[in-house]
Amino acid sequence: MSFDLASRLSERRAAHLYRRRPLLESPQGVRVTVNGQPLLAFCSNDYLGLANHPQVVDAFVQGARRWGVGGGASHLVVGHSEPHHQLEEALAHFTGRPRALLMSSGYMANMGAVTALVGKGDTVLQDRLNHASLLDAGLLSGARFSRYLHNDSESLIARLDKAVGNTLVVTDGVFSMDGDMADLPALCSAARARDAWVMVDDAHGFGCLGEHGGGIVEHYGLGLTDVPVLMGTLGKSFGTAGAFIAGSDELIETLIQFARPYIYTTSQPPAVACATLASLQLLRDEHWRRVHLQGLIALFRAGVKDLGMDLMDSPSPIQPIVVGSSERAMAISAALRDQGILVTAIRPPTVPHGTARLRVTLCAGHSEDDVAQLINALKQAITSLPERLDD
Repeated sequence: MSFDLASRLSERRAAHLYRRRPLLESPQGVRVTVNGQPLLAFCSNDYLGLANHPQVVDAFVQGARRWGVGGGASHLVVGHSEPHHQLEEALAHFTGRPRALLMSSGYMANMGAVTALVGKGDTVLQDRLNHASLLDAGLLSGARFSRYLHNDSESLIARLDKAVGNTLVVTDGVFSMDGDMADLPALCSAARARDAWVMVDDAHGFGCLGEHGGGIVEHYGLGLTDVPVLMGTLGKSFGTAGAFIAGSDELIETLIQFARPYIYTTSQPPAVACATLASLQLLRDEHWRRVHLQGLIALFRAGVKDLGMDLMDSPSPIQPIVVGSSERAMAISAALRDQGILVTAIRPPTVPHGTARLRVTLCAGHSEDDVAQLINALKQAITSLPERLDD
C-alpha cells in the first residue's frame, strides 16, 4: 500500500481549495511586491505598522550586533538571555500581571499552556470558532474536550455543569476569521461561578483594543482573577515574532516546569526580543495608531455597506466579507489583484463550508485614500463577475 498523495492534491484543486504561497519580495507594509507585482495589501496582521518601523529595525540590528542571531539553546539550558528576561518583565508590566513567559510561537504557547494545565480526568471547554492551535491543544491534552456555541455563555454554562476535574474555559479574544470580540465578561462570570479558569488567546486584540493597547482584557476592565491565563502573540500588532503567556507567579513556574513546547524548544533570537522591547514602547505610547485604525474601520464598513456586500459584524481590523462559494471568493480576490489590490480569499476548512470570504485587514499604515481605492476596486470586481459562482 502506498500513499495516494496525487489524488488528494487533485481533489483539493478541483474544490477550489488549493493553497499557494505568495512570494513577498519587499518588507512588510501596506505597499508590497508579491511575485513581481506591486500591490496595495489588505491582508497583513501588522495592524499598527510596526514590522518595518525604523526604531524597531534599529533595535533588532543593534541587538544582533550585541547578542548574535541565534538563541543557541532552550531557555532552561543556556538560551535565556538578558533581552528575553527584560522583555518578560516589560510584558508582565504591560499586562498588569506578576509575570510573563516568552514562547517561540503562538501555536506553541497555546499548546504548552493547555497541555500543562489540564489532562486526563480534567475538562477543557472551547468556543467553536477558536483558533486551530487552541483546538489542537484541547484534543492533545487528554482532558474531556467540548466546544460550546460561538460566544454563547448559556451554551458554556450547560457544558460547565457537566465538567469534571480541573476545568479550563478557552476562548479567542478577537476571532481571527470573523473579527468579532469574545463576550468576555459573561464568559468569565459563568466560569467563576463554577470554579473554572479562563484562558484567553488575544493574538488579534493586543495593540488594537484598550486605551493603551492592552487588548480585550483592558477593553473590558478585567483582571487576573477573571482571566488567569492570558496569551498574546508578537507577530501581529507588535510587528516582530514569538508569543507570551502572562499570569501569576505560580502559573508561570508551572509552565516552566511542565509545558513541553517551552522546555524542548530553542529560544527565539535575543535580537528579536530587543526589537520587541522597542515595538512595545511604540505600541503603548503612540495612541494615534489605534485612533487612526478605528477611523479606517468605520470608513471601510460604510463603503462596503453601500456596495450591498455581506460584511460580518466586526469592530476589529479584521473585516471579513462573506461571499459564499470558494470559487467566487477566489474570483473576486483575483479581480482585485488585477487592479493592484491584495486581499486573501479564505476557504474551507479554515472556515465552514459555504462561508468562504475575503478577509480584509486594515493597518495603521493605510490612508483614507487607500481604503477608498479598495472600495472602488471591490465595486469593479463584483460587477465584472457572473451573478453566481458555486463550489
